[in-house]
Amino acid sequence: MRNELAGDIGLAAGKSQYDAYCKRILANKEILAWILKYAVTEFSDMEIGEIKKCIENDIRISKVRVSPGKTNMPEPEKISGGSEEDKVPGEGEIFYDIRFSVYLPGKKKKVKMLINVEAQKDSYPGYEIPSRGVYYGSRMISAQKGTEFSGSDYDSIKKVYSIWICMNAPGYIGNAVSEYSIVKKDRIPGIPDKREAYDKMTIVEICLNPKSKKGNRLTEMLNVLFSMEMKAEEKIKELEQRFHIPMEKKLEKELNQMCNLSDYVVEVGLKKGMEQGMKQGMKQGIKQGMERGRLLQQIEVIQKKVRKGKSLEQTIDEMEAERSLIEPIYRAVQENPQSDAEKLADQLIGAEK
Repeated sequence: MRNELAGDIGLAAGKSQYDAYCKRILANKEILAWILKYAVTEFSDMEIGEIKKCIENDIRISKVRVSPGKTNMPEPEKISGGSEEDKVPGEGEIFYDIRFSVYLPGKKKKVKMLINVEAQKDSYPGYEIPSRGVYYGSRMISAQKGTEFSGSDYDSIKKVYSIWICMNAPGYIGNAVSEYSIVKKDRIPGIPDKREAYDKMTIVEICLNPKSKKGNRLTEMLNVLFSMEMKAEEKIKELEQRFHIPMEKKLEKELNQMCNLSDYVVEVGLKKGMEQGMKQGMKQGIKQGMERGRLLQQIEVIQKKVRKGKSLEQTIDEMEAERSLIEPIYRAVQENPQSDAEKLADQLIGAEK
């Protein structure tokens, strides 16, 4: 019988980018071991099976608050319904997507590290990912006082990693992985280099683009895992055969029923509907290829890009759609900057009547 990872993939199917299911899949130890292998320098020379044994059983999904003074206060798991990870102060609490600890084998003693994994459906959600990563990493360090160390025993601070998986990266980025860390630079040489004294935080950004030909084994695996095109059976076969990720073992409990789709799934469905409809013209495509609610979603996405100063070419590239699909909406938004999405939708649909 399939194990829980296979069950999650099957249940999520083409909707695996839906926040809750994305977190469930990423939180599986098999997948976390892959991420650690390619994103955490300390594990790069270890085998996946060995890494998996280093992962503690304290994996928590959307349970730990980022906010100062609340990180060590567990919150009931929020696996369905509205996600809170993008809320800002005054609008709700912010939670880490996934938090857990690992123990790196050492000659003298095991070394503990704290890991945070975040999933983003956009490589630029209105702010730079490394900036938010630094905030999350800093909170993971400051929250250790009273738990990992006490008083002025700052040498006992555990190193933290905040790893960000960004789906739908634009073509000019493609599949890419970048690391941001604290390094020592001597202005006047003389101070001994004690790496363990300052190497306390690393931010890793992983960008995914299934159309890009560059990347490594991790980006290949993650693109399969979160593909919106592959069926669940195809994903499971690929993960088993290409990446040797085991999928066979007893399923201990039934999986929760599928929740509502995320806005990303709506956007993808809209894009596909528009591409079909455009074969018979933009306006006809709007009518045949999507519902009014989906058109409103697309208008809002383009409005945000126009407000950020994104050109038509940048918008087309980031949305990975044909010019003929995006340009009419982009022009309507550009010509009517004060109009809301409802009015623009009426304009686009009503012009055909």
